[in-house]
Amino acid sequence: MEKKFKVGDKVSWDSEAGRVSGTIIKVHTKDFDYKGYTHHAKEDDPQYEIKSSKTDHIAAHKGSALTKE
Repeated sequence: MEKKFKVGDKVSWDSEAGRVSGTIIKVHTKDFDYKGYTHHAKEDDPQYEIKSSKTDHIAAHKGSALTKE
């Protein structure tokens, strides 16, 4: 089963620079364009925009890549 999160949840994920943590700021349930790429999302398989707690960088990930803090 896919992990589900909501806006405001604190999560972490692995990146090239190591473990990163942040807060979910948006949940996408339809395909969306982000940083020049189309990210695929569905109601039962959403993608999340997360704002890093250290750098304010915004990342987009599927729930399977995230761990709730």
